[in-house]
Amino acid sequence: MFSLQKSSPLGRRGQLHTPHGTIEAPFFMPVATAGAMKGLTHEDIVTLGAEILLCNTYHLHLQPGEHVIRDAGGLHGFIHWNKPILTDSGGFQVYSLRRTRKITEDGVTFFSHLDGTELFLGPKESIAIQHALGADIIMNFDECPPSTASRGEIEKAVDRTLRWAKVCKEFHEALKNQKMQRSQKKQRNSSESSVSSASSDSSDSPLLFAIVQGGLHRDLRKKCAEELIAIGFDGYAVGGLAVGEDPADMLSVLDDICPLLPENAPRYLMGVGVIDQLQEAVKRGIDMFDCVLPMRIARHGSILLSDGSQLKILNAKYHDDHDPIDAASPSLLGRTHKKSYLHHLFKAKERYAETIASHQNLGVTLKAMQDLRQQLSSFF
Repeated sequence: MFSLQKSSPLGRRGQLHTPHGTIEAPFFMPVATAGAMKGLTHEDIVTLGAEILLCNTYHLHLQPGEHVIRDAGGLHGFIHWNKPILTDSGGFQVYSLRRTRKITEDGVTFFSHLDGTELFLGPKESIAIQHALGADIIMNFDECPPSTASRGEIEKAVDRTLRWAKVCKEFHEALKNQKMQRSQKKQRNSSESSVSSASSDSSDSPLLFAIVQGGLHRDLRKKCAEELIAIGFDGYAVGGLAVGEDPADMLSVLDDICPLLPENAPRYLMGVGVIDQLQEAVKRGIDMFDCVLPMRIARHGSILLSDGSQLKILNAKYHDDHDPIDAASPSLLGRTHKKSYLHHLFKAKERYAETIASHQNLGVTLKAMQDLRQQLSSFF
């Protein structure tokens, strides 16, 4: 499932094998919340070097519903994406929608941000939805408190996350077994061997990742990591960071936690997309990332450049600056369009402005990860 090829002071180089292909690690996952990225086609995303998308369980459950997606052939068939997909669990919405939800020991009651409809999401519900969506990698349902919350609140979240993790793992295994039994029955009816079907079905099962919580408290993080490892998962994510704490504190947590995680399992830092933070996290042993930040700032006119700098395209000085946006850009749009043109498009509120900016920012972010992989490959 995960093959670690090299490990050095610069980071880890490996491959993550999924039912829809192998991903070179370390890697960055663009966030396609509802199955798409604003302003970009799937072809754009692939051209820029993306190997995997992250889609949002909570939002897809609300609309169009996992049953619609399942009947369309799963997420891959529904959105026409033939590469790997990771679905989050809905756990981040426990944090982001905390003003409109209620937590109990069984799960979380949300009130839809669309129409106020009440819905319940717990560990079993989250795993069932993600199986129906047909993702390659699925996540445990967890409680993600702000890293700045009180110790008491974070301690309760860790304990609840661990209890839910056991339920997630057990229900995930039960769904896998049910799927295998259905497949074996179908194969028997087709006069094919059950051994062959078991092998084939196993390879199509999603990978299940656990999420280490604990805020900035090292003892809680250590407890959470060790108990999750004892349960046993395909990969381990570090959650509850990049949610209000200082970046130095985030990296300090990684210094303590990454050495505890299994060497032969992928390590995922959730919600981080600032390039220098990606680089520092890779040095600490992280293999995979996701973040909406490159696209979010693009929509507000903040443009990432290939030299590591950033420009605010709405500034008046770009009104008649006819130089390319970024002559060395990995994005064709960034290389060919002028700063003055992009400035004009934002001022005129043309949608193409968002496309150019998003193409540029995602391209620069993915290229930074490609460069990291190349450095790691050439270290020895």
